[in-house]
Amino acid sequence: MTSLRMVANHGSAVARRDLVMRCPTCLHRGTLSVVTEQDANLATGEQPNPRILLFGYRTCPNPECQQIIFVVIEGRDIVVSFPRSDFDASNLPPAVLATLEEAVTSHSNRCYVAAGMIVRKTLEELCEGRGATGPNLKERIAALVRSVMMPKELLDGLDDLRLLGNDAAHVEAKTYNQIGKDEVEISLEFTKEVLKAVYQYNALLERLRSLKKP
Repeated sequence: MTSLRMVANHGSAVARRDLVMRCPTCLHRGTLSVVTEQDANLATGEQPNPRILLFGYRTCPNPECQQIIFVVIEGRDIVVSFPRSDFDASNLPPAVLATLEEAVTSHSNRCYVAAGMIVRKTLEELCEGRGATGPNLKERIAALVRSVMMPKELLDGLDDLRLLGNDAAHVEAKTYNQIGKDEVEISLEFTKEVLKAVYQYNALLERLRSLKKP
C-alpha cells in the first residue's frame, strides 16, 4: 500500500537547494534563492525506498520581479512549480496556449505519454489556427510549412513532433524507443520555439521598430 508521511527536519538533514530555472513571471533564467530556512520533506511510495520530495519557496533574483515560486523537488529535478508557465504566452491563441499548458502540466506530473499526445494536439491547434488543412496531420503540417516563415530546422522538426505524438497515442507506432522524460522535455522545448516563430517574432519586430525615431 502506498504511504504518505512527513519526514522530520533535523538540522542539515534537509538541505536547502538553490534552483536554476526560468522565472515563470519575468522569464529570466537564473538561480532562484530559498525563502525559508528549510525545505519541508515528504516521503511517498513503498517502503523501504520511498520517493523523497522536498517542497518550499524560492524567489526570482531579478530585482524588478522577485516573484515567489512554490517548488516541489526530487533529487535535482523540479517535479512541479507554481506559477508553472515557463514560457512567454503573449500572442498565443487561447486554444494553442491551453493545450501547451496541459502538456507542460502532464510532463510535470510525470505523465509522459499523455504529454506526448498533447504535444501532438498542440500541433493540431496550431494548424487549425493558421488555416492549414488536409485529411490528416501530416498533410496539415505540410500545408503549414508552405504558409509560414520560420527557420528550416523548425520546419523539418514539425513532422518529428507528429511522429512522437503518434508513438504516444498508438501501440503499433515505434518511431521512438520510448516516450519518456527526455523525449517529452525536448519536444516541449521544440514546440515552444515553433510557437515563438509563428506567433511572436513579428510582434517582437514591431516592438523594435516602434523605438525608431519618427
